[in-house]
Amino acid sequence: MLAAGAALLSITMILAAAMLWQARSAPRIRETTVMLPDWPAGAHPVTVALLSDLHVGSLSMDEARLTRIVAQVNALHPDLVVLAGDFIAGHMPVDADAAPQLAPLAGLIAPLGTVAVLGNHDYWTDPARVAATLHRAGVTLLTNEAVKRGPLVIGGIDDEPTGHDRMDDTVAAMRGLSGAKLLLGHSPDSTSTMPADIALMLAGHTHCGQIVLPFAGAIHTASRYGRRYACGVVREGPRTVVIGAGLGTSVLPFRFGAPPDLWLVRLRRPVSLSRS
Repeated sequence: MLAAGAALLSITMILAAAMLWQARSAPRIRETTVMLPDWPAGAHPVTVALLSDLHVGSLSMDEARLTRIVAQVNALHPDLVVLAGDFIAGHMPVDADAAPQLAPLAGLIAPLGTVAVLGNHDYWTDPARVAATLHRAGVTLLTNEAVKRGPLVIGGIDDEPTGHDRMDDTVAAMRGLSGAKLLLGHSPDSTSTMPADIALMLAGHTHCGQIVLPFAGAIHTASRYGRRYACGVVREGPRTVVIGAGLGTSVLPFRFGAPPDLWLVRLRRPVSLSRS
């Protein structure tokens, strides 16, 4: 009996170590191309790096790891970096004490800058402190607002899971600017209220399940639509949603079958329009 218990404990420890190793591994680089119908004539393509769910303050994300990830992103030479929320791990205001670990974000290099929105963990902890930390790092934080960067109009919809999202305000701000429209939000569930003239949303939140079991799939997707917006590129008619797996972890510092990732989303004018 003791031998069996010891063996089970050893297997559990090995499995936990493997899942922690995967959670702290270098993010996979995933790529896709999206052609936007409102792309300005003569504008060059733009490559956007999508990062989400850093969750600093857990065993899976510390300042040293984030520094390595920033270097990895810079080596890809994106034109723009977007950060889709959940910068902090945990649920209590004291957990925002980890906010200084976000300092490496100041090292991101992109000609069109870095734009971010907050996530539910940021609101559960200390959104003002997270916002101030991002500001010091040179990150533009959008809360139901829009900003123009190059040929893009980026609408940053505030966090949907905590009820801070205001789609009408965000869209109105976007329509007040000229350019190809891109919606950035923490949760892909915001897609449900996105108007038809916005063809692209970039999001995180789901962690692609974080723990994905063989045959059974993800234990939990954190989306009220189940697996519809669980992970990756989802194309629905003229609309595209890109959902990143994120960089950190929530609750437990483990990943299984859903490694951390970052997306390179190449945006351009439709081919038919390019040849006209």
